[in-house]
Amino acid sequence: MGLPTHTAQNGNGSLDTGNARLKELGYKQELKRDLSVFSNFAFSFSIISVLTGITTLYNTGLNFGGPVSLQYGWFIAGGFTMIVGLSMAEICSSYPTSGGLYYWSAKLAGPNWAPFASWITGWFNIVGQWAVTTSVDFSLAQLIQVIILLSTGGKNGGGYEASKYVVIAIHGGILLLHAALNSLPISVLSFFGQLAAAWNLIGVLVLMILIPLVATERASAKFVFTHFNTDNGDGINSKAYIFVLGLLMSQYTLTGYDASAHMTEETKNADKNGPKGIISAIGISVIFGWFYILGITFAVTNISSLLSEDNDAGGYAIAEIFYQAFKGRYGTGVGGIICLGVVAVAIFFCGMSSVTSNSRMVYAFSRDGAMPLSSLWHKVNNQEVPINAVWLSAVISFCMALTYLGSEVAFQAMVSIATIGLYIAYALPIFFRVTLARKSFIPGPFNLGRYGVLVGWIAVLWVATISILFSLPVTYPITNETLNYTPVAVGGLLILTISSWILWARHWFKGPITNVES
Repeated sequence: MGLPTHTAQNGNGSLDTGNARLKELGYKQELKRDLSVFSNFAFSFSIISVLTGITTLYNTGLNFGGPVSLQYGWFIAGGFTMIVGLSMAEICSSYPTSGGLYYWSAKLAGPNWAPFASWITGWFNIVGQWAVTTSVDFSLAQLIQVIILLSTGGKNGGGYEASKYVVIAIHGGILLLHAALNSLPISVLSFFGQLAAAWNLIGVLVLMILIPLVATERASAKFVFTHFNTDNGDGINSKAYIFVLGLLMSQYTLTGYDASAHMTEETKNADKNGPKGIISAIGISVIFGWFYILGITFAVTNISSLLSEDNDAGGYAIAEIFYQAFKGRYGTGVGGIICLGVVAVAIFFCGMSSVTSNSRMVYAFSRDGAMPLSSLWHKVNNQEVPINAVWLSAVISFCMALTYLGSEVAFQAMVSIATIGLYIAYALPIFFRVTLARKSFIPGPFNLGRYGVLVGWIAVLWVATISILFSLPVTYPITNETLNYTPVAVGGLLILTISSWILWARHWFKGPITNVES
C-alpha cells in the first residue's frame, strides 16, 4: 500500500528489523532476540490455552445456556476477539517493544496525555496479567485436587477432598516451579513454549475424538446445536440474559494474546512476527477451541447431574464427563483421570507462559521507572533473563490467591480483573489510535490500511460492551454472597490507579524513558 515500514542498516548489511525499530524507539537491545515467529505464536497460544479456559469454565457455559451458549457464544466472542487482536497487531507492528500496551498508549495519546495514558494502561495491564497467572495456576491446583479425589474413589466412594489450605499450598508449589522454569534462558523457554503449543493442539484433537467415542451414551446433534438450558437455579429466566452470562467462558478463555507483544524484544523481525503471533494465536485458538467444545458436548447427556456437587467429581463438569465416560465403558474411571492429566499439563504450560509474559511487562514498566523499586525489577542476569521480575510476578500472584482463604467471593472478584481489567488495557491504546492519533499514526509493515479506524472502533465498543455485561448480577435474589463484585474490583483498581497518579505519579512519571541516544 506504499505505507512506511521500519528498517535499518549497519555497516554489515541489514539489521534485524525489530532490533532496528527498537533502537529508533530509543531502547537498547538488552534481552536476547532468539524467538522465531512460531515461538512468539506459541507463547500467546499456550496462554490462551483452550484446554485451560474451556475446561475451567465449562460449568459456566453449561449452567447459562448449555450447548447453545457454548457453541454460538464461542464464535461470537471469537469473532470480536479477532477484531481486537487485529487492532493490537497493527499497533504492535509500529511499536514492537516489551512494554506493549502501555508504551503504545504513551505514543498514541500524544505528548500532553502520554504520561497519564501510559500510567493507567500499564497498571491495568500488569495487574490483569498477575490476575491471569493467579487464576490459571489456581485452576490447576483445583484440577489436581479433583484428580486426587477421583483417584481415591471419588466423592461418593470416600475419596480425599483437599481443604482450601491444601489447594493454596499446591498453588504455591506450582508458582514456585513456574518461577524456576522462567529463570532459565529464553532458548529453553522457547522450547517449552513450542512444546506447549503442540501439546494443546494434539490434546484437543485426542480428547475431542476419544471422549465421545468412549462414552456409552452420546448426545444427539440436535441437542448439541439447538438445546438451550434455562434451568440454572440462579433465578434468571431471560434467555438473552442467560446467553450473555454464558459468554463469560469464551471471553475468559480468549485472553492473554498480548504476550506476543511483550515478547517482541526477544523475537526476530518483531515488527512483522509480533503481529503474526497475535493473529495466529487467536485464529487457531478459535478453531481448536470449537473442536474441543464440540467433542466434549457430544458426551453430555444430563446437565443437572454434571453440575451437581454430589457427583464423583464434586461438581467439576468436565472431570465428571471424562470419569463417567471411561467408567461406563470399562468399569473404571482411570482412563478419564489420565485424560484430566493431559489437561493439567496444558494448564501447567499456560501458567508457565503467563509468568513469562508477566515478567517481561514488569521488566519494561520498571525500565521506565513506573514501579516502586524500579531499578531492582528491570535488572537482567548474565543469561539475559529479567530474573527479579520473574520472581516478583510469582510472589504477587501467590499473594493474590491468598484472598481465597478469607472469602471465595473476594477471590472471584479479584480474578475478574483477569478478563475485564486486561481487556480495558487492550482497548485503551486502540482508543487512542482511533481518536488522538487518528491522523498521526504511522503504521508498520503489518497494517489494516483504510479499515484500521473502523476495526479499532468496533474493538473499543466490544470491550465496553463486555465490561458492562460481565458486571451484571449472575444470581437472584442479590445478597452479599451472590453479588457480582466484578465492578467493585475493576472500579477499585481504577480508583487506585487514578488516585496514585493525582497524588504521586504525576509529579515524576513522564512515560516511557529512552535509554539510547537519538
